[in-house]
Amino acid sequence: MASSLFFIFFLTSLSHFLPLSVLSATVVEDLANLTPPPDFTNTITQNCIHNPLLRYCNNTSSSPMDIVEIFRSTIVASHLCNESKNPNCVESFPKIRIHSRPKTAALYLSFDFFWKYCPLTVVEIDLVNNSLKSEFPTNVLSCAQIRTLDLSYNQFSGFVPVQNLSGLTNLTHLNLSYNRFSEDKISDSSEFFKRFNASSFIHSGVLPDVKRYKMKVLVLLIVFPITVLLLCFCLGWMCLKRPDYLPRTCRRSHKFTSAMIDAATDEFSDQKLVSKSNGVDIYRGTLRDGTEAKIEVYTEKVSKEERREFAEECEAVFKLRHKNLVRVLGWCNSRSLRALVTEWTNGENLETWLNSSLASSWRRRLRVVMGVVEGMFYITEQWPEVTLGLSTSSVLLSDNNQEPLISQFKVGDGNNPSTTNIFNFGLFLLEMITNLRPDEAQEDSDRRYLEYIRVHYPDNLERVIDEKMKVDERTLEKVKQGITLGLMCTDKPPLKQPSLMQIYDLVVSLYESSSRHH
Repeated sequence: MASSLFFIFFLTSLSHFLPLSVLSATVVEDLANLTPPPDFTNTITQNCIHNPLLRYCNNTSSSPMDIVEIFRSTIVASHLCNESKNPNCVESFPKIRIHSRPKTAALYLSFDFFWKYCPLTVVEIDLVNNSLKSEFPTNVLSCAQIRTLDLSYNQFSGFVPVQNLSGLTNLTHLNLSYNRFSEDKISDSSEFFKRFNASSFIHSGVLPDVKRYKMKVLVLLIVFPITVLLLCFCLGWMCLKRPDYLPRTCRRSHKFTSAMIDAATDEFSDQKLVSKSNGVDIYRGTLRDGTEAKIEVYTEKVSKEERREFAEECEAVFKLRHKNLVRVLGWCNSRSLRALVTEWTNGENLETWLNSSLASSWRRRLRVVMGVVEGMFYITEQWPEVTLGLSTSSVLLSDNNQEPLISQFKVGDGNNPSTTNIFNFGLFLLEMITNLRPDEAQEDSDRRYLEYIRVHYPDNLERVIDEKMKVDERTLEKVKQGITLGLMCTDKPPLKQPSLMQIYDLVVSLYESSSRHH
């Protein structure tokens, strides 16, 4: 009763000192223009004598500025009471109610001095649907006597001051619904939430949203395990099928799967096919990292034991390093596919080189032949089970120093590699001298090719020697010796074949004798 009498007296005294006609239409103008009346301090003193519990009673002696704040708070109270549409502001100011007026609500919330001296008659604060964007307005909690606080349908954020709200003992109705508060730091305040029902916190962010909670449970119990399974499946697929998608540290770079070979050759497209021969298809492929590679696909069906031997031989070939061998990048040895992957060299092959001016010298041709023999020696010493594909179309020239590069290997052939390699060298040597080669489109092309040369051997060899090669009388005999060596290498039975050492000695002798003629 004392607080009500104080407020009535407070407003009537304000009207007494300042007639109502003086009051402006806006609170901002009144705060700027009005000043406390001369005996305002006495009025405050008398009020504190009658009711020492009034909020400003303990502040009157602190500084003269407090009197100004108290006076300004009465101006705000007068306007806010009318803004809240209380029926008789001269007699009572029970409710602060501002709905759907964002600017007005924000303005009155900014008057901290008013909330500091909040009238004791106010029992309800209702600031609904004002789109207010800030943290929780803690200044309204200075009205500690309130019974109702409704801040719903705004955009308040941050943490709710649960401890301060718990101190409002008269608060029976709280509504924080439809805001953006944070839910952490309040989950343990169970006693506070027992005072109010769930409708006080609908979509407020204060309590976990039921639908969102169910969604989290759904994700945790269903989606997450499925995601893990899919990731495991994808990882397993990459490990088994496409390890080239894994980081280099997590895979063996020399092991290729059939899926990797399939991708590198665009599913063995004709555009990637370089050549086809007996049991071997050669493709120009592109690995996932952009590396150009030559891929030799072996089409013959082999047994499980032969596949095991193929893998062992590939392991050995992978370690081979010689200036006259292309570098082996890896291999594939699956049930459905066997392939050897080597580096792709952009240098021209000898078939093209023989038609250039650089090949007109007998000595230069012998230098290339010597490089091939040195590569054969290295292969024989390191892994004699490897069969070499020797022809002017398969032997390349390096870009920098024109060194011959043996680019075709065949592992797990099953035949006698040493005999086959010497036979292939004999054909290669004859191709280097004649610039002719077997017609692979014909059946038994190697036999037909050799018969053609033997027909002119030894008396008419001038007819088979490459006319682009400059041969005088002094070197003609050496060229004939080279043809003789080539025919010896292709003789059958193999017992008549020269050894690799004999071949090397004769080629070196021919090369050294050619230097004396220049």
